Amino acid sequence: MNTKTLPRIVESKTKVRFPDCDPFNHLNNSKYIDYIINAREDQLMQFYDFDVYKMARETGNTWVVAQTQIAYLSSAELMEVLTIQTRMIACSGRSLQVEALMFDENKTQLKAVMWIKLAYYDLRTRRSQEHSSTLMALFDEICEPLSNDPSFEERVKSLKQTGK
Repeated sequence: MNTKTLPRIVESKTKVRFPDCDPFNHLNNSKYIDYIINAREDQLMQFYDFDVYKMARETGNTWVVAQTQIAYLSSAELMEVLTIQTRMIACSGRSLQVEALMFDENKTQLKAVMWIKLAYYDLRTRRSQEHSSTLMALFDEICEPLSNDPSFEERVKSLKQTGK
């Protein structure tokens, strides 16, 4: 029996690299999404020992991005160290909702807020799939729903007011 408590909110650091910047040495808007998705993939391995690619190879099931909402609040600059914090804020039989917050290294300035809706998908049949009971048990353990079930815009406004 696993007695280790899994964290509900996880974070990691990354550095803004030159090829990902615009002519003003700011992180290109599309790269915010790449940095966040890459961070989440790494965090799944680091904190949950969960390899989505291995699972896809073995089961034929994986998650596809169904919807992305992002608010750019402050520029991330060349060679700046960023802290990316993620958590699952909702889960259902066929989908997951992940929130990502991108900060400066010390989490004093919020750079971006992103919500990602992921649909569980069978690569062989090309149709959505129900999560297994094993996956649902994991999700129940790590899901950290937001209080008051805010809209994306309400969540961004609240985060801007509090700074976190």
